[in-house]
Amino acid sequence: MYTIGELSKITSLSIKSLRLYHDKNILLPSSVDPFTSYRYYDDQAVEKANAIAILKKIGFPLLVIKEILEGYEKGDDIIDYLKDQQGKIKSKIEEYKQISSSINHIIQMEEAMIPEANHDFEIEEKQIETILIAGYKMRGAYDVVGKGFRAISKEFGRHIVGKPMTLYYDGEYHEKDARFEACFPIRKGSSTKDISVRRLPGKKAVTLIHKGPFDQIGRSYQKIFSYINLKSHQTMLPFREKYIKSPGMIFKGNPNNYLTEIIISIKQ
Repeated sequence: MYTIGELSKITSLSIKSLRLYHDKNILLPSSVDPFTSYRYYDDQAVEKANAIAILKKIGFPLLVIKEILEGYEKGDDIIDYLKDQQGKIKSKIEEYKQISSSINHIIQMEEAMIPEANHDFEIEEKQIETILIAGYKMRGAYDVVGKGFRAISKEFGRHIVGKPMTLYYDGEYHEKDARFEACFPIRKGSSTKDISVRRLPGKKAVTLIHKGPFDQIGRSYQKIFSYINLKSHQTMLPFREKYIKSPGMIFKGNPNNYLTEIIISIKQ
């Protein structure tokens, strides 16, 4: 079972949106704690939430998303269900042709992703060593993190000794006001106005290498959170993402070959 924060991280849907979908009877939690009112979700809910996230990203309004998923039942296969809905939509009037095309894209993307999900990499528990970092703290949309990496590279380029990382200070997904920090490990240096040089403490952590585009990393978060919950570990912020193989400043490379190590610290 996943908390609402974990489901938010897995699907890139904000907690506010997930609560709204509950209120609108679009995505119901598997259970609600009667004492704390905390919501908990199972893997079937994750599949449905992923479908909602993709439909939302494409631009479908909430009423249309609700209509598309109206007949989905717990235990159904979300891809088979969407295929069935696709057939029904094709019989509707001309304005729905774009919806049908978009759902076909979702099905192809989902079916292509499932067999490839982290088949080469396994979850590990290991001790992360203390390192000296230069960090550029930011707040906003996640895709502006490149600004931080460029600023650090310009200031500390010759002292950088490892792969770039992002530290995430929120336990859930935020669309526009996320708190995160672009980092590089460095051999030496002093803080500047915008860049903090300090030691990042070593921690016991659960790690998993995600292979593929950044916008598919939610599946890897699902896998690592499942493991953490199974082991009853308590997580600690910030979460880390270490970019082992990522786009360069000029050549972006093949996103299917990107390697990102997810590092989630746990209490010992």
